[in-house]
Amino acid sequence: MTDRRDELAANLAKVEERIAAACKAAGRERDEVTLIVVTKTYPASDVRILSELGVRHVAENRDQDAAPKAAECADLPLNWHFVGQLQTNKVRSVTGYADFVQSVDRARLVTALSKEAVRAERELGCLIQVALDAGERGRGERGGVAPGGIEELADLVAGSPGLRLDGLMTVAPLTGEYAGRQRAAFERLMDLSTDLRRAHPAANMVSAGMSADLEEAVAAGATHVRVGTAVLGVRAGLG
Repeated sequence: MTDRRDELAANLAKVEERIAAACKAAGRERDEVTLIVVTKTYPASDVRILSELGVRHVAENRDQDAAPKAAECADLPLNWHFVGQLQTNKVRSVTGYADFVQSVDRARLVTALSKEAVRAERELGCLIQVALDAGERGRGERGGVAPGGIEELADLVAGSPGLRLDGLMTVAPLTGEYAGRQRAAFERLMDLSTDLRRAHPAANMVSAGMSADLEEAVAAGATHVRVGTAVLGVRAGLG
């Protein structure tokens, strides 16, 4: 366990250096960017070590993995972010532990989240997942609503009991005009965030960037970066 702690501490330090350097290059303060460590496929013991090392935000993308892990780590001062495509039959479980759902992309999901948040007497932070590979009105390859659908969905979230509209999230697309152009994709997300904040000024979270492209996300103005591999390593047997 000491070896694993040393490994995670060293990896966290390297990621911290990258974020700090990216902030400096962009003329931003370091505290403008929040690190979310994506702990999917890794055990609760790693989450516990990360908490001891000062991590306060962790993310998961599969409820069947996240729910028992969150329960095991319920004593830790953590904010849990759900970042995967979310089916409505998993909403009750996710609402029990998630502080933020970053993958809100359709009205039916908003309705289900609101119902369960009210039932659990919780307020759930919601980010609308934007698909930059979906044209103006379609859906993305990896979930997400097209830019043209943001306004309607944002208004629905903002008006739903138990939910709080916090901002936007995207994953750099693998197809379409932004494929291989992460900086341009993240700058487009920032423009969409500016539009959103005209109607919803408090919805100022912009979640973008992962291990390979966090610098581009910080340069574009992201407030949150989601880093997994660079902190936890590549798990054997995973594609």
